[in-house]
Amino acid sequence: MQKNQKIILFGGIGVLVCLIALIIVLIASNSSRTHEINEAEARADSLRLVNDQLQLSNEFNQLNAEFSQYEDQQVYLKNDSLVQQYNQARMKVEGLLKELNAEKRSNNQNRARIKQLEGEIATLKGIVKHYLAEIQRLGEENEGLKQEIQQVQERNQQLASQVSETSASNAQLTQTVKLAKKLNITGVTLRAYNKKGKNEKNITKARQLGVSFTVSPNNTAAPGMKDFYVRIISPEGTMLGGGPSFGFDGATLSSTAKRSMEYANEELAVSVYWDVNTTLTPGDYTVEVFCDGYRLASRHFTMKK
Repeated sequence: MQKNQKIILFGGIGVLVCLIALIIVLIASNSSRTHEINEAEARADSLRLVNDQLQLSNEFNQLNAEFSQYEDQQVYLKNDSLVQQYNQARMKVEGLLKELNAEKRSNNQNRARIKQLEGEIATLKGIVKHYLAEIQRLGEENEGLKQEIQQVQERNQQLASQVSETSASNAQLTQTVKLAKKLNITGVTLRAYNKKGKNEKNITKARQLGVSFTVSPNNTAAPGMKDFYVRIISPEGTMLGGGPSFGFDGATLSSTAKRSMEYANEELAVSVYWDVNTTLTPGDYTVEVFCDGYRLASRHFTMKK
């Protein structure tokens, strides 16, 4: 009986030892598996953090690229604080990205930095959105001002054109009025006279030349004393001189003879004489009559021998 009890006792102890060993093996195996699981989860968490950091970095780069496209339009904002706010937020984001890239921290610490980075980038997005909206608004205002300026310029051109047309019309009207005041003459003649004051057909024997004409009535012309200047051009192209000078078309001309007469807006017969002081030759003579700064007539006469 004692022998059987010993066998049972030792058998129980053996079973117990086996059970304990089995439990220890199971515990060790479970601990190893848990450690592997934890390591896998840590690696997965690290990858997620790296991926989150990469996405945030890409968002940051896109925001910078979008902002830089409108840097040349900052002139619209003058000294606006939006640019300063953007630069401050950008520096914070750059600092956080450098910390994440340079420092070795735990996943929990990195997660906190990622969370902070998300907040800073969200702030940066808001600033960029506001900045672009302001640029667009001011750009539209500027475009509106350009259109207004263009409209004003077009209006000024129209006014300038109207002024030019009015000036031309006024100038034409002034010229018309001026011409209306011009005296009109008819019946211009050139005659040669001998020493007895009789008509002389032979020009070489002439001692005096006379130019006669009739001034027509003109109520538009100013009445009063009128100076009539006569120029006689010989066939050789020489002006028969001796008379006073007068102004015409901005120049000073010499005359053959002058006659002053009272004009009362009625028909007036005028004769101007010149005493021959040179040898006259047969041929075509040109007679010009001037008064009040106008050339009243220019006629050609053939004088024979």
